[in-house]
Amino acid sequence: MHTMWKGTISFGLVNIPVKMHAATENKDIQLRQLHKECQSPIKYERTCPVCERPVKNEEIVKAYEYAKNKFVVLDEEELEALKQEQADKAVEIVDFVQLAEVDPIYYEKSYFLSPNEGGAKAYGLLRKALKETEKIGIAKMMIRSKEQLAIIRVYQDTLVVETIHYPDEVRSVADVPNVPKEVEANSQELDTAKMLIEQLTTAFDPTKYKDEYRHALLDLIEQKKEQDQTATALDKPSPDAATNLMDALQASLERAKQDKPKPKQPQLSKQKEKKVKKKKTGT
Repeated sequence: MHTMWKGTISFGLVNIPVKMHAATENKDIQLRQLHKECQSPIKYERTCPVCERPVKNEEIVKAYEYAKNKFVVLDEEELEALKQEQADKAVEIVDFVQLAEVDPIYYEKSYFLSPNEGGAKAYGLLRKALKETEKIGIAKMMIRSKEQLAIIRVYQDTLVVETIHYPDEVRSVADVPNVPKEVEANSQELDTAKMLIEQLTTAFDPTKYKDEYRHALLDLIEQKKEQDQTATALDKPSPDAATNLMDALQASLERAKQDKPKPKQPQLSKQKEKKVKKKKTGT
């Protein structure tokens, strides 16, 4: 399992060197966008709307927009210094609480923790203490340039970090529109609803549930592959040497035609000029 973070978790005077691994994975099916005409993948370029040209990575800086089209530009060195300052801190458990006290709305992402070298005993100590007290730890940690609030708990004999949202990241329920304060329901309707809930109540078994849409989409993709309903992107045509030579010759010929001086009209003698004028005037 890939290690995505190494650090130390501490509570009191106990320090636990640990490694962190992603506990979940996104299995959404990623669909590419193709040009319908030639089946080639569509490319997206970062462009500047003012300069009207593509922008290279080294030309891009980060900034915070504090008002419409007003920015505070932040140097990479400044951001790196802030990140390093926080990353150097150990993950410290600041409080222990009951798991039921943390509403699931705060949950964000799960990570497995494994002990690093020399940390097995302290790891086992924390795991056993959390199990027997039925508590979870509240901690702060730095993940991918963001300071995260997290809980540390036991899951199937393994310590797990659950990153959770800060309170100001959870929107107020007062902002949700059209929520009724109280709904009148007669006793018969309420009893029927309770009975239905009881009939559908069972032990939670996550293996019962699956992503029906994802499986159906995978089946459709496999079916199209078996029926050879596939597309191959065309290679971008690159002109060969002969084509380049022909283009160069054609361009040279066109330029030569434009640059070639026009032939001068032969000058007539004075006697011939008089004869031409008499013919034109009829005299």
